Formats: sequence, structure tokens, C-alpha cells
Amino acid sequence: MADAILHIKDSYYFDVPKWLWRASFTKQEDFPEVWVSLDPDFQKWEAEKVYLSLQDDYQQLGKMPELEVFKTDYLDWTHHPGNHGKPVKRYLEHLNTEAYGKEGASLTSHWTDSWSPAQDGIKFNEYKPVDDHHWGAKTIEGYNRALDGKVLIAQPFGQLRNLYQADSGFCISRFMIIELFVALVISVCFIGLAKQIQGGKIARGRFWNLLDVFVGFLRKQVIEPAIGHGAEKFVPLLWTMFFFVLGCNLLGMIPWVGAPTGSFSVTLALAFATLIIGLGAGALKFGPIGVWLNLVPGMDLPIAIAVVVKPMLLAIEILGLFIKHAVLGIRLLANMVAGHLVLLGIMGIAVDPEVATSNAWYIAFPIVILGCIAFSCLELFVAFLQAYIFTFLSSLFIGSSTHHH
Repeated sequence: MADAILHIKDSYYFDVPKWLWRASFTKQEDFPEVWVSLDPDFQKWEAEKVYLSLQDDYQQLGKMPELEVFKTDYLDWTHHPGNHGKPVKRYLEHLNTEAYGKEGASLTSHWTDSWSPAQDGIKFNEYKPVDDHHWGAKTIEGYNRALDGKVLIAQPFGQLRNLYQADSGFCISRFMIIELFVALVISVCFIGLAKQIQGGKIARGRFWNLLDVFVGFLRKQVIEPAIGHGAEKFVPLLWTMFFFVLGCNLLGMIPWVGAPTGSFSVTLALAFATLIIGLGAGALKFGPIGVWLNLVPGMDLPIAIAVVVKPMLLAIEILGLFIKHAVLGIRLLANMVAGHLVLLGIMGIAVDPEVATSNAWYIAFPIVILGCIAFSCLELFVAFLQAYIFTFLSSLFIGSSTHHH
């Protein structure tokens, strides 16, 4: 589960202080559909509705269990580890997996496939709680408190399974919006810088000079030395990577926002982009086959030895190529998440019940404050350092793909 402060996990809502965004729903119909769909009573009601709609087609074949048996088996399955809160559709997928390759597997598959279209015909406004207990004042108040501080993101192009997982279609997550924001800020800043220096003019103003120092340093001290000849065409791309990673890292320092670079989907996508760009540029220079052969360093070997050694080296180099790009993404994620975890550990001291209710609290509180300040400063440094390292290694990898060994 995502932590309310550190945001290590992506989600389909934004966290804000609870006092700033209070949920005040008064009845079941007011709650978001994704939240209603997680209610156990709703899931049982939905399962029964869909079951009855499919009963005429499958009951006569003798392969569909009785309703009460089906409901009992489903409830038993939800009590297994990892299945709590999962809808009936996931239970059917489980049944289909179990039946795969066995007698009746095709019927199970047809039943599973028929379930989703039938489920789509179920309307939320038809749902009425089974009794007053489940959606009484106490339950509604509990659900409201669970939703306090959660600003749900509208999903016009998809449906959610829960607040952390997409179910179907294209769902917009918190990290997606943050990445889009970072991209817009980068665009605005560098379009402005381009206008400042247009025609060979010198940038005026502290902010524009600061940006000019960054881009000049990256070009002269990082990208060109790492790539070598032909680096100019990769400079805009690597500039963009640096500032995108830096922007995502810095936003992770802001409470209730989160760092997209703390997600595998972001860091591995960036590393994959580096891989594709390097291979693409190498293929344009050496050809689609030559780019792979270029991975093997030139060696003056007798033919009898070369036919054995060089294929082995090629296989090792290809494997190493993919490994080092995977590590490029994992390294960035690990460094960003590690700082959050250390902060979480330090802050946990302050809320430890044994510490909070003892005299040790007077000693622990200053340690927690000073520790959080120190590690926040370290995280600020790491945010810049990891953006620099990612850009530097990307430059090295692209350079190795576009030059002879």
C-alpha cells in the first residue's frame, strides 16, 4: 500500500492533508463507483445478478454450480491469502486457470468469457444494499474517513479495479499527471531560454543564466566527452532526459506529491529509450547487422579460434547490453526509493507507541527532526546526482553503440 507521506507506490488519486479534503458522502449512491465496487456486499450482489443472467445458457449443460454453492466457494476463495477484496471476475479467471487442460476447460473458458459482457450490463444505480447494516451510518462514516485526503483522478478512458490497479482501458495515474507537468515545465523553460539566446544573444537574468550554465555543463563536460564524435545530434535528447529525471526527483521531495522515478514503469521506460536510441543510431551508422557485430571488440585472431571465440563474445555482449540498460533503470529507482525508506524509518521513531508514551520521547523528537532534515538535504543532493549519473551513463551507452570498439 502507498504510504500517505512517502508515495513509493503509484495510485489513481492525489494525497492531500485530510483536513483539506474531507469526504462527506451521505449515501451509497454518492460514493465513486470504484469504491462501491470494492464493497463485499456489492460484489456478492453483482455476482448473483450476472450468475442469474448466465444461468439459462450454462445450467442446462450441467457444468454450472448451484448459486449457493458458487457463492460459498467464492467467499471461501476470498479468504485465501492475496484474494481479499477481489471481485468475482478474478475468481472466474482462477477457475479457468485451474481447469486449463482438464475436462470441461472449454466450458469454464466460455463461462469466464461470457461473464465480463454480462457484468458490463449491470448498472451501479440498480444496486441496493442487502440490509441497513452494511451501508448504515457507521459504514458510511468509516468509508468517508477512508477517503479523506484522497482526490480521485477522473478516468474518462478506462475503469479501475481499485485505487492502485487499472481494470480496463487507459487509466490515468498520479505519476502520469506529474510527468506531464514536468514535461510542460521543461517545455516552457527551454522555449523561453531559446528565445533569450536566439541569434547568438547572451541570456539575461539569474534564472536564464542558471539554465544556461546547466546546459553548457552537460554539453561540454558530460555528453560530448562520453559520446565523442557525432555527439551534437544527441545533446537535445540527453538534455531532456536530465531535466525530466531531475524534475521528477525534485517533486518527490514535496509532501503529498511523489516521485515518478520511484516507479519501475518510469525508470525502465527511460532506460529502454536509451537502448532503442543507441541501437537505432548504431543501425543507421553500421547497418542492422553491423550494429550487433560492433558489440564484439576487434581482435586479430586465427580463423580457427575466431569462429569459436567471437560468437561466444557476441552472445555475452548482447546479454550484457540488455543487463546494463536494465540496471540503468533499476539503479535510478533504487536510489530514489532508498531515501524515502530511510526517512520512513526515522519518522517511524516519532510515532512508535512505546516512544510516544515514555520519557524517551523528549530525546527521540529532536533526533527525528534533525535526522529528517539531514536526510532531506541528502535526498536533495541525490536528486541532482542521479539525474547526472543517468545522463552520463546514457551518453556512454549511446557512444558505445555508435563507435567502433
